[in-house]
Amino acid sequence: MTIEWTASQKQRLKELGIPSDEEYDLNSDEEREALFSRLVTQRQSEGRKAIRHMLEKPERHPLVQLEECLSQALVNDGFIEVRTPTIISRSALEKMGIGRDHPLHEQVFWLDDKRCMRPMLAPNLYYSMRHLKRSSRGPVRLFEVGTCYRKESRGSNHLEEFTMLNLVELDPVNDPNSQLERHIATVMTAAGLDYELCTCTSDVYVQTTDVEVGGVEVASGAVGPHKLDPAHGIKDPWAGVGFGLERLLMLMRGEDNVKKVGRSLIYLRGVRLDI
Repeated sequence: MTIEWTASQKQRLKELGIPSDEEYDLNSDEEREALFSRLVTQRQSEGRKAIRHMLEKPERHPLVQLEECLSQALVNDGFIEVRTPTIISRSALEKMGIGRDHPLHEQVFWLDDKRCMRPMLAPNLYYSMRHLKRSSRGPVRLFEVGTCYRKESRGSNHLEEFTMLNLVELDPVNDPNSQLERHIATVMTAAGLDYELCTCTSDVYVQTTDVEVGGVEVASGAVGPHKLDPAHGIKDPWAGVGFGLERLLMLMRGEDNVKKVGRSLIYLRGVRLDI
């Protein structure tokens, strides 16, 4: 006799991070109800214990700790940090090739017909590196850590409000592709994660070098000269890559859902607050 969880029980188990597809030797509805009660009570107890520990030993949010770790690794490697506006113009997106008929256009949070919440950091970094280059006789290395916004799918690896770390080296001394791999290694070593590189296609950059951890994409990089460069006044070669920090943190902590590590009213360090 097969006894399955009810729909409401499956939802509650999912909320608490308890696998609902694990097989149990259940012979009646009564046994199912008793097991469900034990599983929920145990997870609630674990959650309250974790919350008490957080209250007794305060520390920075893990996402901020990751930002600080990766930022310092880049500063040590000669990068300067910039902080740019979250609200950008329609024209800035159009310079990235994202017009009204582009697939990404519908994922943008528009404030009005001319302004939106940035879906990526690249438009502002293009602007910054062009002006910084005027005062430099050699390579320009810069990065930004900032929030981006997209109307993403509701999958376990997606957020509508997420944190990006984007870095770019303009006019590198060495081959841009080798520099791209070097900078990817700097970040991933600081994060303490093994990774693989693969070549993929992109709606914006055409061809990218993506970084994957266990089959999950955590970053996407590209090199120039690129067809987007003339619109931004860029003439030198470059190497750049953007990392999704919540995905990195999810994998570093062994979580099964990126929402547990991002900005949330429900989760803190992977623990549900509404237990």
